[in-house]
Order: sequence, then C-alpha cells, then structure tokens
Amino acid sequence: MRGKLLILCLLLGCFLGLAGIAQAQRIKDLVSVEGIRENQLTGYGLVVGLDGTGDQTTQTPFTTQSINNLLKQSGVYLPEISSTTMRLKNVAAVMITASMPAYAQIGQAIDVTVSSMGNASSLRGGTLVMTPLKGADGQIYAVAQGNVLIGGYGASQDGNSVKTNQLNAGLISDGATVERLVPTTLAEDGVMRIDLGNADFTTASRIVNAINQHFGLTTAFAQDERVILVRVPRSTSDQVVFLSEMENLDVTPGQMPAKVVLNARTGSVVMNQVVRLDPCAISHGDLTVVVTSTPIISQPGAFSNGRTVVQRQTQIGVNNQPGKVMELDGGPTLSDVVEALNSIGATPQDLLSILQVMKVAGSLHANLEII
Repeated sequence: MRGKLLILCLLLGCFLGLAGIAQAQRIKDLVSVEGIRENQLTGYGLVVGLDGTGDQTTQTPFTTQSINNLLKQSGVYLPEISSTTMRLKNVAAVMITASMPAYAQIGQAIDVTVSSMGNASSLRGGTLVMTPLKGADGQIYAVAQGNVLIGGYGASQDGNSVKTNQLNAGLISDGATVERLVPTTLAEDGVMRIDLGNADFTTASRIVNAINQHFGLTTAFAQDERVILVRVPRSTSDQVVFLSEMENLDVTPGQMPAKVVLNARTGSVVMNQVVRLDPCAISHGDLTVVVTSTPIISQPGAFSNGRTVVQRQTQIGVNNQPGKVMELDGGPTLSDVVEALNSIGATPQDLLSILQVMKVAGSLHANLEII
C-alpha cells in the first residue's frame, strides 16, 4: 500500500514538473479579503438518550455536576447523597464546536460538531440538549440542539467487539441557530486590505498591475509581499460590484520556491516543478544508486530551418548490496532518485536520511519539509 501511495505521489510530482509555466488564476483564488472571515464558536453541553454507552459518572465528576445543574434549572433538586452516587449510563458530557461564516444573519442555521469529553463508548442515538455557543470574547453567538449523527458503528458480545470509524464524535447538520451578529468591517476610510495566501513579491506585483489596469493606475498598491491595499467605493452596494469585478480578474502567480515534502510515516514524497539536483555521490548503508545521464544531440537536416537540440537520456541502476560510493550526474531529477530507491524497498527513514544529507551537501536545491 505504501509503495502504491508513493508511486501516485511521484506521478503527481512528475506531472507538476511537466506543467511548465504557471497558469493564470482568478484573484479570488489567490487572496482573501481582510474582515471577511469565519468565527470559531465553542460550548459545553450534555448528550442524552444514549443506549447505555454514556459516561461512567463515578469516573467523570463533571458529568454529574452538569446533570445536577441541568436538573436544578428544570426545578428538580436532588439530595447531596444522591448526586454523589449517580449511576447514569445514558448521558455524556460533550464539547461542541462550530464555525460561523462571515455575514451570518440572526436565525441562520449552521452545522456543529459534537465530541465526547468523558469515557462514553459511543454517542450514537444521542440528543444534544440546548447549549449556548460562545466566541473568543465570551459572548453567546449561537444556540445548538439536535440529534447527533455518527458515521461509524460498533458492537460487542461475549468479550468480542467490532468497531468502524469514530463513535465518540458526530455532526448535527444545521444544529445551531445564530443569535448574535458579528460586526464586519470591509473597508475603513475607503481602503480595503487583501492578503495573499502564499506570500510572494512577484504575485503581489502582478495582482496590483491587474487591478490598476482594470480600475485605474492609483487603485491598488502593495504594502509588502502579502498585503495589498485597494481603494474601493464608499457605498456598500458599489463595493459589492467592485469586488465582484476584481476577484474575477486573471493573474499568473509567480513561481513558488522549490520544495520537497516527505511524510516520514508513510514514505510519501511530493515535489514541485522547480526542484533541481546537482551532481553528487550517494551511499547509505547497503544501498547503492547508479544514475548516468547521457547527452543526445538532435541535429536537423540541411536547409530544414531547424535548430540543434540537446536532450538527456537517463538510465538508473539500483542494488541493495554493499558497494562503493557512486556519482550522480546533474541530469537526473530527484524523482528519478526517489523512484529508484523505492523500487528496491527503501524505507521512509532511508529516504528521510538521504534527502537530508543531500540538502546539507548543497546538491538538493529545494526546501525540505518533513511532516
């Protein structure tokens, strides 16, 4: 399975390598408008109606306390001794999380995620009791309630059990109702800030040029490699029209820095099209990689108006027997080396070690990111 995943990642890297010049993209795909953002909400509540899969209240005292508070709000008061000896199995303490979109209006429904906090074995079939959801400022912005949908299943009998997916977290579709608006300021004093997803001076310059060519020479200017300031109309309705036109302008982003991403757990390697490999020698334990690059000259015929083209034919030979240090010419790409190592079953740790050493030696011209 790891080999197939690595092959797919290598094919993706090769595809990116053949992509050549970056294609034009819409400005809306490259930037975000400051002020237009989601807001995170959280809350603590109880899920009831479970089929004996709730918290063991003797081990989760916060669940017992929450049940007492809920009953008191309903006018039910229990003796102190009863609250300390509860043996409920159908209740679970949960944490609720949600994202309120920008410009959400009062009464709008949003999805919520419900996650167990105690030792409940499953939330399947449970119902979330009405729970306020608060923002980072401590204010209540939404109220959640509803039946929890669990994507997995589980069963056990006579000591045998089977379980698929996660049973301690679920979703309530449209489970919360917005009760308070979040003030959103789009443009102060007629100036709007837009932020690039990937900071790059070339991309920022091209976006500024595209906006100024369409709306006027003094409409936009770059503050730095990430932030662009844009002069917009004062009227809200005119701002909507302006943004609609601006975000659909086409811009060719600048070429991103060379990068190689390695997943140390699975051995997956992904690289972009600008990764380059200089001549080097590789020897790692019993692994020996032999890569030769032979120049092939294509000479056009007489009077054909053609031109001479130099190409390279790469041949790769790999073995896992003890051997001498072999030299790699500059013609092969990193994908050739990684594919060769993978073909003989090199472990993710082998790939990690080799790529790190190549980076330190200066033969790998790329940023190495390990996840």
